[in-house]
Amino acid sequence: MTAPTRLRAEHLREAMGLAVREPRLGWTPPAGTTRQTAYRITASNGWDTGRIASADSSGITYSGPALHSRSRFEWRVRSWDVDAHGTETASEWSHPMPVELGLLHPSDWTAQWIGADEEQVNQPGERPGYALTKTFMLPAAPDKARAYATAHGIYELFINGQRVGDQQLTPGSTSYNTTLQVQAYDVTALLTAGRNTIRAVLTDGWYRGTFGYTRDADMYGTHTAFLAQLELGSGAGRQVIGTDASWLMSATEVISADLMAGQRVDFRTADDGALPRAGDGGKGARAPGLPPAPPRAAVVHSRRFDALTGPLAAPTRVTAELAPVAITRLPNGHQVVDFGQNIHGWVRLAALGAPGETVTLEYGEALGRDGDVTRDHLRPHDFRTPGAFRDAGQVDTVTASGAAGEAFEPRHTTHGFQYASVQGLASDLHRGDITACLVRTDLERIGTFHCSDERLNKLHRMVEWSFLGNSCEVPTDCPQREKAGWTGDWQLFVPTAAYLYDVTGFTRKWLRDVRADQWDNGVIANISPSPGPAITSAEFMGFTNGSSGWGDAIVMVPWETYLATGDASILAENWEAMNRWLGFVRTTAETQRHSTRAAKAPVPAAHEKFLWDTGFHFGEWMEPGGPEPDLFAARTADNGIVATAYYRHTTDLMARIAGVLGLAEEAADLAELSDAIRKAWATEYLDASGRVTDASQANCVRALAFSLAGPEHRAAVTAQLVEQIRDAGTHLGTGFLATPYLLPVLADNGHLGVAYDLLMQDTEPSWLAMVDRGATTVWELWNGLDAGGTAHQSLNHYSKGAVVSFLHRYTAGLRQAPGSAGWDRVIIEPRPGAGITSAATSHLGPHGQITVAWTLSKGASGPRGTDDGVLTLTADIPSGTTAEVLLPGEPAAAVGPGHHTFTAAPGGDTTHPELMRSTL
Repeated sequence: MTAPTRLRAEHLREAMGLAVREPRLGWTPPAGTTRQTAYRITASNGWDTGRIASADSSGITYSGPALHSRSRFEWRVRSWDVDAHGTETASEWSHPMPVELGLLHPSDWTAQWIGADEEQVNQPGERPGYALTKTFMLPAAPDKARAYATAHGIYELFINGQRVGDQQLTPGSTSYNTTLQVQAYDVTALLTAGRNTIRAVLTDGWYRGTFGYTRDADMYGTHTAFLAQLELGSGAGRQVIGTDASWLMSATEVISADLMAGQRVDFRTADDGALPRAGDGGKGARAPGLPPAPPRAAVVHSRRFDALTGPLAAPTRVTAELAPVAITRLPNGHQVVDFGQNIHGWVRLAALGAPGETVTLEYGEALGRDGDVTRDHLRPHDFRTPGAFRDAGQVDTVTASGAAGEAFEPRHTTHGFQYASVQGLASDLHRGDITACLVRTDLERIGTFHCSDERLNKLHRMVEWSFLGNSCEVPTDCPQREKAGWTGDWQLFVPTAAYLYDVTGFTRKWLRDVRADQWDNGVIANISPSPGPAITSAEFMGFTNGSSGWGDAIVMVPWETYLATGDASILAENWEAMNRWLGFVRTTAETQRHSTRAAKAPVPAAHEKFLWDTGFHFGEWMEPGGPEPDLFAARTADNGIVATAYYRHTTDLMARIAGVLGLAEEAADLAELSDAIRKAWATEYLDASGRVTDASQANCVRALAFSLAGPEHRAAVTAQLVEQIRDAGTHLGTGFLATPYLLPVLADNGHLGVAYDLLMQDTEPSWLAMVDRGATTVWELWNGLDAGGTAHQSLNHYSKGAVVSFLHRYTAGLRQAPGSAGWDRVIIEPRPGAGITSAATSHLGPHGQITVAWTLSKGASGPRGTDDGVLTLTADIPSGTTAEVLLPGEPAAAVGPGHHTFTAAPGGDTTHPELMRSTL
């Protein structure tokens, strides 16, 4: 028997610098077993649980000796498991996992916040990076050394010229007013006897750089700062070296760095990581030829320590490197590099110009008619100047010094790009001279899909890459124009993401910011992280916060994460915020009435108190062929048909959540409210025949997906939806909110063929039109790259990619059973179509890997003597998991762990009255 694997602490593979005194532990049971009956955990600090009779392998709370700041232990686990014959056997011991706590209390810090002495602050996007340096002597190399560091800005840390760790964009993106992550590093190997130098490079980052569509700057403050504490241990005792007034500051080679605008570097001003060389006193990098200015003392700032905390999510890293697939020199001298894939990150350029020459890199997702990179489609509106647009940014420059081995890697900015236009470089680039670096949160891959249709496989790869490009620190909408953690985007895509990647810690980290950014009246901010309620409620576009479908993320996202993991703590963490959001919605519905409705009938009907028909709502957003969005007009529009649907859905989910949390009375009250809202929606928006009065594909989809149409009306609404699809030439007409539900509601209400017709449609608007036009990521608009090759808006938005959940759950046929959480019960039911002859999927759940694969053999004699062919299905079920296998014409089969093979005749698809998307 093998040992338990995939040990985790707080859902993390790496548990360094935690701020949790009682971390929750988990593991994957040994392969080849049927179920766990007991476990035993031992740790290097003396903790020993003894044998615990339990089937639990996650959420095990640490209960050893009390943990304090800097506590460290290594733990391991063995389990007792039953095999297929009922024989219990003890496993081998797992490999150990280290867990180390960071600094838990403000009093643990003797270091002080320091920063640059900026006599003048440049305009946003044009601010330089600063070096903060300390040199010290050690009589001997320490036995143990830890560095704790964070910043108001982005920092890189170096010791004796060596970069500390491989994390990028530290300290990461959070709502800095309430949460600031501290990184803990083991730096023992970097220190030596004698002279040592610690150096930080500090730039604006999210703290005061430009951000988002509106390019706001100075969101959290006007001056960057750095905080670090180096703790050294040896036989001679403990030594602490912290940031303070003895540190020196100087200019660096970073002339300017901004997450949106880009980064400018002049290597002639580099300090090489040693004692600070000449700067200009903090006003920016000196011009070539100017005499060096002496370094100056760093400025000590009085700033908070109570927002400091440890990690909840995996760190951000360079997780892949891409070589060019083509390099083309244009008549204007520019060299256009095509990396073959749209990504998020930066390039590493090893071929620079002659000393003093400047090379410019312009990044983009598309090429213009002249063959050069275009950024025109990424320019955001200037809302304060109607008709005007802002610059798209995404431009780096580098000036060479001529030093041997000099290379440019702009680690203080990021870009969304497939192409880079290299300008000002006389020599020809070769493939080894330039590399694209994918920068994202280092999430573990846990799901796969493949089928016999190569276009669908490419669509799936596009979706994967879209998520990889939008998973840097927070779930973003796009990696170039905004880089913002929009709530609506993540609530749509999190079911898909959670199947393909372990996003548990990633989501918990983001939800912590969502809670921090919630307004006093319960409104959920559209974007998190943000500078907080006082700012978002007062800003120019503040009225757009509190929209249905976006604010409801505070309920939908925790629910999806619970379903993926079985960890109810994420529901408990967000329960108060859910109730505050629901309180806002309910108060608005019960106390306000849309003016058009009031004009028709001064006295409201009884059901109207359950209609949410006032306030700003984005609505369905970006319906193909629909009007251009008008945010200002939406303030007074009646979006009640959409908002009330989400009011119903949120209360329904909250009733289920209350049940999971053991809140029986609240669950009953919420279920009653949800049913009242459902009836009110049906009264207001269904006619006597059960058809939707405000007819659109999106509204029909929601009527079915959120069970707004009762059983007696589902057939009428389904027929109405199919009519609209066929009237549109078998094209989808859904926008942002309803698209993830479109194919499932068709399949589950007797129209699997229509679902596949839409999936395989290859004229615009459709998913395969993107594939056929060469997309490598999912577009924001269905015509992101139109038939003439012109780009429109972002070409990397994952929301429409939620369709691939249909491939996992319907085409391949793997889904969780109703009532299951953590994949302990699954349903396997392939529903082939569109000529697909094979499909396979896998998901690594809390209990282990589940795999499903099927093939369709045409012309073979089926199991019932027909010649329609044979569907052969194989499934691997892990320990502690049961599966119900549903195949056409065959009785349901219940199976447990192990490898299983089934055959059936194809055809005979079954109608399901409930939606198979995991939120329901």
